[in-house]
Amino acid sequence: MQQTIARIRCDALEGLSANLAILGSSDACIATHPSDMAVAMRALDAVVRVMGPGGVRRISIADFHRLPGDTPEIETELQPGEMITAVELPAPLGGTHVYRKVRERASYAFATVSVALVARVDGESVGIERLAFGGLAAKPWRVEAAERRGTGTPKEVARDAANIALEGATPTHENAYKIKLAERSLHAALIDAMEQTA
Repeated sequence: MQQTIARIRCDALEGLSANLAILGSSDACIATHPSDMAVAMRALDAVVRVMGPGGVRRISIADFHRLPGDTPEIETELQPGEMITAVELPAPLGGTHVYRKVRERASYAFATVSVALVARVDGESVGIERLAFGGLAAKPWRVEAAERRGTGTPKEVARDAANIALEGATPTHENAYKIKLAERSLHAALIDAMEQTA
């Protein structure tokens, strides 16, 4: 007798998707990662230290969260019996640090789109040292090629970096607005960086 294993699917696939993932989703899940702190840690290249039956492990934040694939119930690289004991941050980067969070109303904790940014400002030009987005995928979203865009006006840099970071986005009809919102949020974060250094 052949045993059939039911595949786990995300309830949101057939429900409201306005605040759900446009990147890294799968046929099994379109959920987004809800954390603010993890997005900032991703921009800063944090390392997660865990302890378990096999001892202590260090996991790069880039590898810690998983995309859903066919196993959306497995969200991290934690193994059974492991727990997080520390988060290690590298030495501070130069530049201006900005975190910008956009949400429907102040009472909602989860970001519709968030931006963790380390920018370098030189007069009227700005560039990106580090960039991670939240609210767009099942994990904090960082595409390092977007950080190599070069300098320019906030509008130019936001447009080009967002185009690179959001390449391959697969929005639903309800959340396609997130593509433009991500670019506008990055634009606003770059302006914040310029104002902080003025």
